[in-house]
Amino acid sequence: MSKATIYDVAGAARVSLATVSRAINNPEKVKPETRERVLRVIEELGYKPNAFAKGLASRKSTTVAVLVPDMSRASIAEMMNGIADIARVYKYSILLYILDNEETSEEDVLKEVVAAQVDGMLYLNDEITKKQYDFLMTMRDEYKIPIVLTNTLYPDSDEIPSVSIDYEKAGYEITKKLVEEGRKNIFMVSTVRRYMVNDQKEQGYLRAMQEASLEPRIMRTSGRISINTEHFNEYFKNHKVDGVVAVRDSIAVSFMNVARANHVKIPEDISVAGFQNTKYAMLARPTLTCVDVPIYDIGAVSMRVLTKVMNQEEVEEPTVMLDHDIISRNTTLNK
Repeated sequence: MSKATIYDVAGAARVSLATVSRAINNPEKVKPETRERVLRVIEELGYKPNAFAKGLASRKSTTVAVLVPDMSRASIAEMMNGIADIARVYKYSILLYILDNEETSEEDVLKEVVAAQVDGMLYLNDEITKKQYDFLMTMRDEYKIPIVLTNTLYPDSDEIPSVSIDYEKAGYEITKKLVEEGRKNIFMVSTVRRYMVNDQKEQGYLRAMQEASLEPRIMRTSGRISINTEHFNEYFKNHKVDGVVAVRDSIAVSFMNVARANHVKIPEDISVAGFQNTKYAMLARPTLTCVDVPIYDIGAVSMRVLTKVMNQEEVEEPTVMLDHDIISRNTTLNK
């Protein structure tokens, strides 16, 4: 009796478990060449589904791909909690694809998603180029894969549903808070790499600065502490600063650590604000004022929107903007 399992078949055929199941039980839902490859592997391995496996296979199985830039960000981890909780309600299986790999291009990863024949995809990467967006459109239109942009967006297009907050408005409001404290030399600390949501934050910052007749100053650095720490040490030697808005909490805390090491008092000398309200905001000393982005809710709502799209239900608002808040703590003067 063969001891081959469905996992062995999936690995040898280079497909997902769901594809093996479809090839056996719903062959019309699998491309002929893929089905033939799976059946050939089944014959070669002598795989025979047991009664339990057949019971699983006979159930409708829905697999969702979740594509993330990396797993090191606290916001990504929290968003995944929201995604996973809703997936559990609907009994979805999740395939996680991580882009932080120098050896694999995003296009290659997206091709893997297509090959896996998933039922839908949540796209969390906030670094979308026109080429990438066009490929997403191809996945949707030619391969019929429903997609929802999660905590990201593509300007001037609502062809693919998205769930996020109004980052331009949030950037404006957090900058205006520092302006109202009387700060004059307010820097926005953004990233060297261009991200869609950071571009929106910068636009809000610029609007608030121009409205206050203040000179905007955008500093670009790395999200990696080992790099931006040295950058902060060098940059601010020759720049007068009394306010900082950072596009991530982790960057804001990294700046504060450098400032305190140089005997700068926060918030007496410099007001500092971050974005997202992650665990870094509460762990920082002093605790960090920041834009509170409903990260968990963005993940949960994105999965609900994707469910509608997969079920071919009408999505009334393709661009969903959730509410955000400003949490005032000890790094700014006006609590």
